[in-house]
Amino acid sequence: MPGAQPTLISSTPVNRFQTTQKRYQAGFTYLLALILIALFGLGLGAAGMVWKTDQQRSREAELLFIGSQYRQAIQSYFEFDKNTPRLPGSVADLLLDDRAPGTVRHLRRAWSDPFTGQPFTLIPSGEGEGFGGVASASTQAPLKKKGFEPRDSKFSEAATYAEWRFVYTPAAVDTTEAKPADTSAELRATLPPLTQ
Repeated sequence: MPGAQPTLISSTPVNRFQTTQKRYQAGFTYLLALILIALFGLGLGAAGMVWKTDQQRSREAELLFIGSQYRQAIQSYFEFDKNTPRLPGSVADLLLDDRAPGTVRHLRRAWSDPFTGQPFTLIPSGEGEGFGGVASASTQAPLKKKGFEPRDSKFSEAATYAEWRFVYTPAAVDTTEAKPADTSAELRATLPPLTQ
């Protein structure tokens, strides 16, 4: 056709291979990003487990320390008055002992349970009045199973922290007077006879 303008054809040929290759590269980058996100999530999950275990071990150590402080305070309260030893009726008795004219504190402060954040469970004494120990209210399973102090050796068998009982047991006081043995016959047998 005379007078018609010719259509311009692009000087760069369309290469089907190039467009397909770009599409595959975009898919590979997307897949690589998904794999990296999954690995990052796994790393965070593992770090979270390590952090949780570390926190539990820290709380265990704190529970062992605080429990022994309560046990020592109960022992101190019991042994404070040698004439009339008795166990404390409440934690307030350990914080301020009113049996003496001055200020006597057997416990510095009323600690709370490191696992629950609540006050410790008081363990009543078997003899009636007062309490003889404290225990955690946590039903969580302990991580520590060995390496306890000799007085806490039963903790290795505990299924929960609530079974870690920090109890002061007063030694049995023998109130009967011991009678001296009659050794006069034995003494006479060993002495030489008296001669005049």
